[in-house]
Amino acid sequence: MLDEALFTAPAHPQWGGSALIGADGRLAAIGSLLVQEKIDAGTIQGNMLVPIDLLEPILDDMAKTGRANRPPRPWLGMYTTEAGERLVIAGLAPGGPAERAGAKVGDAVLEVAGAKPKSLADLWRKIWQLGPSGAVVPLKLARNGKITEVRIASADRGDFLKKPHLH
Repeated sequence: MLDEALFTAPAHPQWGGSALIGADGRLAAIGSLLVQEKIDAGTIQGNMLVPIDLLEPILDDMAKTGRANRPPRPWLGMYTTEAGERLVIAGLAPGGPAERAGAKVGDAVLEVAGAKPKSLADLWRKIWQLGPSGAVVPLKLARNGKITEVRIASADRGDFLKKPHLH
């Protein structure tokens, strides 16, 4: 999640890694991924680009190790979406922290560490405020009209990614 990401639409499937050049001829951003935004009754696809000012401080680390040299944020393996006024778990990474803790697809997220998230971005900010990966994330969930509480031992997302073979 980036507060300062740039978005373009319609989406172009090959724009990951592409350069966005500003009117002044300078590199402004690098293409990152395809995104979908819910608008009224439909969705629109676009491209998310990362501003170059956010990349410059971590560029050497990214080139050497593939990640920024800082503690990883807590990852839950929980894919959440906004459904009206609710935040609902739309998917779970198989074997991920949220699934292991008992979260289920369809659960509505009511609270993170006792605080109600106002939006999807606010949900992740509240989780990240609890510390780096490994932090325990207490969630209050609504499931089939009942309230349940889970404590998720977060993980480093990088530990769940398939790594390339290095020579």
